[in-house]
Amino acid sequence: MSGGIKIVGTNRKAYHDYHVEETLEAGIVLMGSEVKSIANGKINLTDAYCRVLDGELWLLHAHVSHYDPAARYGHEERRKRKLLAHRKEIDRLQAKVQQKGFALIPLKIYFKGGKAKVEVGLCRGKREYDKRETIKEKDMKKQLERDLSERR
Repeated sequence: MSGGIKIVGTNRKAYHDYHVEETLEAGIVLMGSEVKSIANGKINLTDAYCRVLDGELWLLHAHVSHYDPAARYGHEERRKRKLLAHRKEIDRLQAKVQQKGFALIPLKIYFKGGKAKVEVGLCRGKREYDKRETIKEKDMKKQLERDLSERR
């Protein structure tokens, strides 16, 4: 699996609540027990967000469950985790986040070439009518696919 991508967690709620303007791939600093737990898919990004603190990018409120075999040397489930990105990218994202309505939201976590990566989205919040429109489009696509499958 060298070089392959294995997605282990996605933040589906983010696509419902936000318009994703652009994305950034960042590495993540993890403890050994966190790596094992994430590889088993025991991560929840639903309430997670990213923030630039002291010139560094951090992942906050991501829930990584305990890895039972490492219980003695385990980790905190909701600790803040440092994300690895280039200085220019962090500065550019921080400038955009300071604009009204933008937020840094983790969209998915995956393994790429054996290393854990996080896809961070620069997002703008959706209004209620945007959310309804998204749901309507999704329902229309499902119905269209159902109709096509019935014809076959």
